Amino acid sequence: MAESLQISNAIAAVLPDLPDQVVKSVEDALKTLGAVTTDDLKYIAEGDLLPVLKPIQARRLVAAWAQKDSFTPTPAPACSPPVSLQSSLSSVTPSPTSSPATSSPSGSYRPAPNWIDNFQIPWQKLSEEILQSLERQKRPSPKLRREMIRFVVSEMIKICKNPTKHNTTEIAKRMVARYPKSLQDVIDGDVIGLGYHSLAKQLQSRVENVKRPDTPKIQKRKAASDDDTDEISAEQRASVQDTYGCVNWRPKHLPLPETVESQLEKKEKMKTFEDMNYNSDVVKDLIKSTYFTQRKEINNGASIQKLSQDWPFLFKEVGMAAHFQELTGVSLIVSFLANVDKKGARLLNFFKRVDAHKHKQVLDALLKLETERGQSTGCSEEVIQMVLLLMAHFDEKEQHLFHYVEKTSLAEEVQMENVPPTPCLIVCGSSCFASETFMLSIDRKVVNDHITSFTSAICLMFGSYYCLNIHYPVDLRSTLEFLQRCFFSINPENGTKVEWNKKRNVFSVNPRVLTLISDLADHEWTFQ
Repeated sequence: MAESLQISNAIAAVLPDLPDQVVKSVEDALKTLGAVTTDDLKYIAEGDLLPVLKPIQARRLVAAWAQKDSFTPTPAPACSPPVSLQSSLSSVTPSPTSSPATSSPSGSYRPAPNWIDNFQIPWQKLSEEILQSLERQKRPSPKLRREMIRFVVSEMIKICKNPTKHNTTEIAKRMVARYPKSLQDVIDGDVIGLGYHSLAKQLQSRVENVKRPDTPKIQKRKAASDDDTDEISAEQRASVQDTYGCVNWRPKHLPLPETVESQLEKKEKMKTFEDMNYNSDVVKDLIKSTYFTQRKEINNGASIQKLSQDWPFLFKEVGMAAHFQELTGVSLIVSFLANVDKKGARLLNFFKRVDAHKHKQVLDALLKLETERGQSTGCSEEVIQMVLLLMAHFDEKEQHLFHYVEKTSLAEEVQMENVPPTPCLIVCGSSCFASETFMLSIDRKVVNDHITSFTSAICLMFGSYYCLNIHYPVDLRSTLEFLQRCFFSINPENGTKVEWNKKRNVFSVNPRVLTLISDLADHEWTFQ
């Protein structure tokens, strides 16, 4: 643990403004390379850091670590020690005339202690109302939570005028560790992400608000100055997004007693099942036993056209669910349905009772859905409302996920030039409620033309992103990440599935998703 903290400090000393999630990614990369102490850092090369850092950042780290004395723990320049601390340090600093021989080993340089290590969260100074909520393991109201954050930040600012994102994240971790029941990011008992992201975000926002009057405006760099990022290959960036959330992305060996020949035999056998009644358990076993070959073809860039011909069951519920389970360790359908039962009603209640009064687009979507739904009820109807209201909340357009055609339309009759290239659900009917059949399109090719429930359609659409190495489009990033974290229970600590955009910041946890998770956790309701 001490070695990990020293490495984290060695990174922060050179790049003090590096986001916490990037620092964690750098630490993980260093551990993978075998760097366990700060003394190992001098052997790190620039190329080792390029998958997680920009070239200039990597060069700065490598240059600093190459210097012999760079491993002495030094405070991040973002924060200066208080005046009293500076004066006490000056009293123990040796005079210029002191001889190295007569100076103590540490006398030649005495670094200021890292303030964040010694910072005490002022729990005892919080109001009685906040303390009562925390000690009774109740979630403070949004008003009390904001009051707590304002007070904690005011205490931080007294010690450090310019706390970094790394600092606020560390304090958020401690606060959540002390009172997890009251402060953790959780919906109906399920911890979202690492549990402290929304609190860290609120602390950082408060710090930025306090600093704003004293912060001079800085002219934004021209896009041309970002050209150094072009040195990171697209393949390196893509590999991070492709493996996001996966536990078995590239299996190393064929399972025993499989051979290349047996894999081909099973592959051909599944093709004969397509147009006949088949046993789902048999297909599931065949998909699992040929998973190695499927991943090899997908990771080598086989086209959707070829995959749909060679592995037709990969695009059907039984096959995709089996592949998804091997890939992520999550049961695609079971996990989704369990989370809908657990969280769906709370989410819909929040949209209807709270969000519709705050956002016009949610109210408009709600009125439209009530008209389209009519008297129909059931699981799929609830899921339809949930997904469409989610999209309205995040202001993400339906046409990026749904394409509506006539109820009797066949796959070959769909005008594919109007369909997005990312996984898209073709709705055969005037609305999702009226449709009895859905189709799944990927790369503007219909890969499944007979999906009989909306719930199955949503699961197949979402599963396609993982099984086929597809990145979340920017236009759907919030809806897909919310579904991923809250309904498919995929919560990686680092990275993102969102497609890389040079002009847009991409966070490991989407701030808009964090805000909704926090609002839902605060939302109290009872069935009438």
